[in-house]
Amino acid sequence: MNVFFYYYCNMNFDKIIDRTGTNALKLEFRERLFGTNEVIPLWVADMDFKTPKEVAEAIRKRAEHPLYGYTSRDEEFYQTIVNWQKKRHLWHVARDWVEFMPGVVPTLIMAVQAFTDEGDKVVIQPPVYPPFFEVIKDHGRIIAENPLMNTKKGYRIDFEHLEKITSAPEVKMLILCHPHNPVGRVWNREELEKLGSICLRNDVLIVSDEIHADLVHGDQPHVPLASISTELAENSITCMAPSKTFNIAGLNTSYIIVPNEKIRRAMQIKLQAYHLFTGNMFGAEALKAAYKYGEPWLEALLEYIKGNVEFVLDFVEQNMPEIEIHKPEATYLMWLDFSAWGLSDAKLRKFLIDQAGIGLNYGPTFGSQGKGFHRLNVASSRKVIEKAMTQLLEARNQIM
Repeated sequence: MNVFFYYYCNMNFDKIIDRTGTNALKLEFRERLFGTNEVIPLWVADMDFKTPKEVAEAIRKRAEHPLYGYTSRDEEFYQTIVNWQKKRHLWHVARDWVEFMPGVVPTLIMAVQAFTDEGDKVVIQPPVYPPFFEVIKDHGRIIAENPLMNTKKGYRIDFEHLEKITSAPEVKMLILCHPHNPVGRVWNREELEKLGSICLRNDVLIVSDEIHADLVHGDQPHVPLASISTELAENSITCMAPSKTFNIAGLNTSYIIVPNEKIRRAMQIKLQAYHLFTGNMFGAEALKAAYKYGEPWLEALLEYIKGNVEFVLDFVEQNMPEIEIHKPEATYLMWLDFSAWGLSDAKLRKFLIDQAGIGLNYGPTFGSQGKGFHRLNVASSRKVIEKAMTQLLEARNQIM
């Protein structure tokens, strides 16, 4: 039997798994974020699906040994990453380019501190993942926005504006979101080449957050920025992790790929300075198992996510066509534009919580470009997504 077919038939993504009592962030933070626990939580970017059984078995096997002291990562850890990049993204990565990191956001902080000074500017492209703002301003750097253009055909990079702002000498870094969260774009080779050439010309280091690289379900494949050319490889830090892909974010295992030895060494020094290099022993075992055995599970997952995306698009088109959504090319996140309802952001948020009973991510936290938007996480059972959409429609019909 075909391995993918086996997983597709036997991995029951439709099953609703009760996460009560597991300290799940998406449940425990509802009162804090929404003022009530009576909302369907479709906000934080993790999934309500079981991780691949091989990953759970690897963790269980390690847990059977009764000592949980300090551990290091073996050569298999690094070689598994090299093999995954070659197989999944056609990127030939040298073993020495890879370094462990405790998480992508801590990595961004270390990069900002290692390669910029207080008062320097760092470019981001909103609407974008909220921590991008925080890792800059919380450390005395200045945010330089290169807002994405919302066109009828989807979001696009404003290259003319990017050229203008990166030409300023105080701009030292660009943090790229690829694939983009929340708009779901998978930047194509031409777009990456344009962005890369602008940054090279203006001596701007690119830190590319590619944590959603494996979650592509559109026609455009993910192209790692650093795989495009030697020049871009030498001027970039690529941040990746198995966390989003295999639903193991709680294990705090990510990594960077940095061909430039000088840049890589600077990141290693920061890692050492903060004593974050030991990592999580279960995370290391989970990564190895996921990358070695998890691909069939991933292919089945992508089909299911694609189905959930199509369901939401069809439901909205048939019942609430005034809500605008660009079909995402990757991730399990959807960026919903409620602007046509004419509600203020505060009233829209209150309506979604109190009337629709759904907990989504508040658009303005992704930048001023998020006015009128909310982010929806569709990585749950289809039944849950159907219930959320039905509640939204029923609430909407009361005001329109």
